[in-house]
Amino acid sequence: MKLILKYLKKYKLLVLLNVISVFGFALVELGIPTIMAKVIDIGIVNQDISYIKRSGLIIVVISIVGVMGTILLGYCSSKISSSITRDIRDDIFEKTQEFSHSEYDKFGISSMITRTTNDAFQLLQFTNTLLRLGLLTPVMFTVSLVMILITSLPLSIVLAVTIPFILIGVVVIAKISHPLSETQQTSLDRLNRISRENLTGIRVIRAFGNDNHEKERFAETNNNYTDVSKKIHKLMAVSQPSFFFLLNLAIIAIFWVSSKMINTGSLQVGQLVAFIEYLFHAMFSIMLFSMVFIMYPKAQVSANRIQELLDANPLIKNPKNGVKDTKIKGEVEFENVTFTYPDGEVPVLKNISFKAKKGETIAFIGSTGSGKSTLINLIPRFYDVTEGSIKIDKVDVRDYDLKSLRKKIGFIPQKTLLFAGSIGNNIKFGKRSASKEEMEHSAKVAQAYDFITHKPKRFDELISEGGANVSGGQKQRLSIARALVRRPEIYIFDDSFSALDFKTDATLRAKLKEETSNSVVLIVAQRIGSIMDADKIIVLNEGEVVGIGIHKELLKTCEIYHEIASSQLTEEELAQ
Repeated sequence: MKLILKYLKKYKLLVLLNVISVFGFALVELGIPTIMAKVIDIGIVNQDISYIKRSGLIIVVISIVGVMGTILLGYCSSKISSSITRDIRDDIFEKTQEFSHSEYDKFGISSMITRTTNDAFQLLQFTNTLLRLGLLTPVMFTVSLVMILITSLPLSIVLAVTIPFILIGVVVIAKISHPLSETQQTSLDRLNRISRENLTGIRVIRAFGNDNHEKERFAETNNNYTDVSKKIHKLMAVSQPSFFFLLNLAIIAIFWVSSKMINTGSLQVGQLVAFIEYLFHAMFSIMLFSMVFIMYPKAQVSANRIQELLDANPLIKNPKNGVKDTKIKGEVEFENVTFTYPDGEVPVLKNISFKAKKGETIAFIGSTGSGKSTLINLIPRFYDVTEGSIKIDKVDVRDYDLKSLRKKIGFIPQKTLLFAGSIGNNIKFGKRSASKEEMEHSAKVAQAYDFITHKPKRFDELISEGGANVSGGQKQRLSIARALVRRPEIYIFDDSFSALDFKTDATLRAKLKEETSNSVVLIVAQRIGSIMDADKIIVLNEGEVVGIGIHKELLKTCEIYHEIASSQLTEEELAQ
């Protein structure tokens, strides 16, 4: 397979040692029967003790060489297959880091995990088998065949009759197992997806009492996967007994023919013993090589799935010689931005234009589905605009080096994510070199310092996977601290205050105003109270700007904004 050959090139020396060890193993397996045949026909028949001793010494030497060859073969095949699998997983992970949200939507998270783990493991098993048997068995078969012809031409007819049956069986099994392997891997994708959804959504499932429904859904998928796996294992199970049945028939035929030849003196007993050994190795080599063919369809499916991932062309591309720094700092401008999702037909944003300067706070508000989160996801290039342009510091975001662009931004997503590890490590995720003082300062501004210091280990307190051991409001404050410690040019808050109480929200916004005086602050919010002090409020409706201004102006000029405000504020607050 092209994928395996591509990675094999990195380990040429180990492959060479693997080939050498194959010949060492073949020397033992085929050399000893040849010597034993002569010991029987010459040493034992003539009662030549010295000949038997010399032959025994040669057998000992050959055995030592064979043991060394076997050990070297096992080491090289294991080392190469493990290294190749490691390289494949590294390349998959590196490739997925280049993906935009579109590629993640296309492949699916569960499928990508399966390709990184199970599919890579299938290639490890196949490569190991290929290096052990794919090189050894052709050598063993070829040499065995030559020795069979040299030993007895009449008896070799038995092998000529048997081999076609074995080959036909191998081809039939390979053709049947290929579609089954594809189905098995697809079922495994679904199994992983359901497992992932159940583990991450366990609270929702229990809250709605859908435990039994999820059990049934999982059981159905699991049974499908099991049924396909059983069919594949049955095919594998049938192959070995069938082979030994043919081998036994061949040996019976050989004894029947050879008995007449020994009576006539055209065949010696030692030759018969050697011939049976050669026949066994020839047929056993075919059977072992058939295992490679049986495993090949499954490995091919896995290789194709991995190759599909590696060949994927990300929609978001990092430009060569992209801009890394600018003289102007802290300016964001949207110019007639229209955006349609890659798999969509209708634009979700239409002709959006605004400008934000250093020190300004720009807020976005609108009904659910109006395009607020989509708009801010365009700034760090999670998606690219369909029409128009977004400029940061007078440079189109598509002309920036991606890492440099994203270093300018402190992003607090709508769905808060914390990583397993300490509180300190989660905050330092925004800036790896952050000092203790910087962490404490960002935590204080984010109103997270108090609850952190009440923890037994303070900043060394461990956060469980997904931040399950902290509240929603604490998650948001830690995410804000993570962005603050970076001190970026642009802060993006995507509904990042929704889990905070009004008092904490007000205190946090006041502190933020001081901290972000030299930055652009973009806030997406549902609560009027979180944005009413913004320098500019942009009201969105069905992807279009329907109002721009400050709070008091919009209450008078924008009907949608007035409706949102009326639903959240009292008459007295509206009149202020």
